Amino acid sequence: MTDLFLTGCLRHAPLLETLLGRVAPEGQPAQLPDHALHWTADLSTPVVIADKGQAVPGVLLRVSEEELARLDYFQGAFGLHLAELQVEAERGVIEAQVFLSGPGAEPGPALEFDAWQAEWGAFMTRVAVEAMGWYGRLGPEGLRSRLRGIRLRAAARTAISAHPDRAGHDVTQDVNMIEHRFAYADYFGMEEALLQFRRYDGSMSAPMARSCLATGRASVILPYDPVRDSVLLIEQFRAPLYLGGDPAPWLWEPIAGMIDPGETPEQAALREAEEEAGVILSRLETVGAAYSSSGSSMEYCHLFVGLADLGGAGGVGGLASEGEDIRSAVISFDDLMEGIDRHLYRDMPLLVAGHWLARHRDRLRAES
Repeated sequence: MTDLFLTGCLRHAPLLETLLGRVAPEGQPAQLPDHALHWTADLSTPVVIADKGQAVPGVLLRVSEEELARLDYFQGAFGLHLAELQVEAERGVIEAQVFLSGPGAEPGPALEFDAWQAEWGAFMTRVAVEAMGWYGRLGPEGLRSRLRGIRLRAAARTAISAHPDRAGHDVTQDVNMIEHRFAYADYFGMEEALLQFRRYDGSMSAPMARSCLATGRASVILPYDPVRDSVLLIEQFRAPLYLGGDPAPWLWEPIAGMIDPGETPEQAALREAEEEAGVILSRLETVGAAYSSSGSSMEYCHLFVGLADLGGAGGVGGLASEGEDIRSAVISFDDLMEGIDRHLYRDMPLLVAGHWLARHRDRLRAES
C-alpha cells in the first residue's frame, strides 16, 4: 500500500471513486507545504506548483499498486506525474506520492476547490468514466491523443443530463443496462450496449443490442443579412458521405462546430462564424435545439440564425489545424428558398434554419 496525497480534482468524491473503481474512504486531512493549487494556463486542469510559504489542503489516502496505476493512467493523460514529497498530516510528517505538473508547465490563476467542484466536478467525472473505460485497452499516450473528443462528449453529457424529463419516465426504473462498452474513441466515439426498456404495456422489452455514435453538442448558424436579404452558406468535403458512396460528398451547409467544455452554444456560434467564414455576427436568433439523428447518434444541435453584414463576405477559410478547407458564398434569400424547393440542398439543419428564416424574415428586416 502507498500513501497518496489527494488534492485538486481528485478530492471530488464521484471522480475519485470512478478512478479507483471502488467507494473511496474519506481519508486523513493533510496539507502539502510550500505549494499552491492553480489552474493550468489553458484553464483545463487543476495543478500543484511549488510556492514557498503556501500550503495546499487535501487528504492522505492509502491505495494499492493497482489503484495508484489507475490514477496515474488518468492523471498522466493531463500531463501530471507522481513525485514523492513530505506532507503534513495528523500523524506527523509523511512521505507521500503527489501528482505534480510536468516540467515547463505554465500555471494559470489560483484555484479554489469548492468553486471548481461546483462548476467542473460533474464534467470531470464524466471524462473519467470514458477514460477509465479504456484502461488496460489503450495506452497513456493513446488516451492523451483522444482527450479532446472525450472532453467534448463529457461536456455534452453533462448538459444533456440537465434536460427536463418531458416523457414522464424514470430511467432508473424504466431502462436496464445489462452490458456497456466503449467500442471506439477518437474525435468521435462509438458505444455499444445490451439493454432493456419499459414497454407501454408496463413490461420490460427483450434485451436489445444497440450502438451509438457518441459526439459532443454542436452549434449551427445560418448567417443572414437583413439589409441585403441574403444568407451565407459554406461548402466542404464530408467524409461520411464519401464513405457511404455519395458521388458528390461536398455539401452546402450552414456554419457549424462543436461546443467546447465551459462554452455556451451562443459563444460557440460566434466563434465558429468567425473561424469558418470570417463573419462577425451582431445578434443571434434562436431557431431551436434538437437531436440530429436520435436513432443512431447522441449529437444535440443548437440552431441559430445570426444577423450580420455580409458585404464582402465569401471565400475560402477554416482552421488548418483541424483539417478544414471551407468555401463560403453569399446568396440571396430567394435563391436559398428556390434551392430548398428544388431539393438542391441535402443538409438537414440548413433546411430547418431556412424554413425558420422564411417565417421570421419580415420581422428581421423590419427590425434592421
